[in-house]
Amino acid sequence: MAGFFIRNATPDDVDYILQLIIDLAIYEKEPDAVKATPELLRRNIFENKYANCLLAFAGSADDPGEAIAMALYFFNYSTWTGRPGLYLEDLYVKPDYRANGVGKALFGNLGKIAQEKNCARLDWQVLKWNQPSIDFYEKRLGAKSMSEWMGMRLEEDGIERLKEFLVEGEH
Repeated sequence: MAGFFIRNATPDDVDYILQLIIDLAIYEKEPDAVKATPELLRRNIFENKYANCLLAFAGSADDPGEAIAMALYFFNYSTWTGRPGLYLEDLYVKPDYRANGVGKALFGNLGKIAQEKNCARLDWQVLKWNQPSIDFYEKRLGAKSMSEWMGMRLEEDGIERLKEFLVEGEH
């Protein structure tokens, strides 16, 4: 299927991005977890540039259809390699467009960006129950599981509690 194209998202795309995020949350069985708003996406992706987003659309650049997929990513840094890395926060393809090369094309674009930025790694996480995605990543992309690592997270209340560890006089 070549009936799609990929481009960098623009501020005018925040509604598409938000809908794809909501669709992803539903797929991941967390429909009420989305707190993002168009304003937050606009500010944090396009103004503060904390992240970047690729969008795939049905149709062609000259005659675009609906937004069918996204890859939202940002850059990190590896102390071991001394180089940047690309972290894929979310990749989502609408169900009707899966198995048509859209996900591979998004990864192709991410690989090109990673090479242009001299990234040593491209990292992402996948839910343990999402076997179709795990199979795609391992068999089609050649990705390796990072099973020796365990993800850790602090949410807002945990971040707030970190203040107790500040040395006196630090603000």
